[in-house]
Amino acid sequence: MGFGALIIGDEILVGKRQDKHFSVLVAALAKRGLRLAFCEYLADDPPRLTEALRRTFASGDVVFSYGGIGATPDDHTRQCAADALQLRLVLHPEAETEIRGRFGAETTAQRLKMGEFPQGAEIIPNPVNRVPGFSIRKHHFVPGFPQMAWPMIEWVLDERYKHLHNSHALEEESIFVFEAGESMLSDLMYAIEAKWKKLKLFSLPTMGRDGSRGHIELGVRGDPHEVAEAMREIRADIARRGHPFREKLD
Repeated sequence: MGFGALIIGDEILVGKRQDKHFSVLVAALAKRGLRLAFCEYLADDPPRLTEALRRTFASGDVVFSYGGIGATPDDHTRQCAADALQLRLVLHPEAETEIRGRFGAETTAQRLKMGEFPQGAEIIPNPVNRVPGFSIRKHHFVPGFPQMAWPMIEWVLDERYKHLHNSHALEEESIFVFEAGESMLSDLMYAIEAKWKKLKLFSLPTMGRDGSRGHIELGVRGDPHEVAEAMREIRADIARRGHPFREKLD
């Protein structure tokens, strides 16, 4: 089981708005010893959105979905989630209570549509305007507005997944290698991956301002003990090859 994100909205894909959810979700997960496995950007396109949700529901992953749960004609996420699960949209009683509490005498049938969720869903409280999101099958649907979405996601992580916090200790360590191209170190990388199968090796090259070779950040992430052992091997091999390296950049 991994954690994933679906960030929905034409406004992002056509460049009218810049996504801010990705980096905030990565940080919220990291604070709890968790990490993001995937992120997808999707348009307000019902067939494509339904297919994506059908796939992620079947994956068993925990998925956070941002956007498209309002009540305007371009908000399709609630219906697409229901279609993906072959369920009906129904007015959730707790959502109705929250919406009526928010709007009072100004509650309309159109506003109540924001409380229509796939049958069997649970609400996600909205601390800003009381119009809730919803959870179903390890998928959690929140509005696209950051000031609402971010505390709602934090609530889900702490209320629904506290048992997973820091359950798998992860550490990352790297060095900065100079006077070497990635192709010159590929044999070392393959050897480390073959020996340390549970670690994730990464190589991040940087080009000099004039297009010349810069440096490579070479490292691994995973179990702290294995990270330390693998990095000892990497440092020894880089030193044997004669490439200068630093533990950190100035």
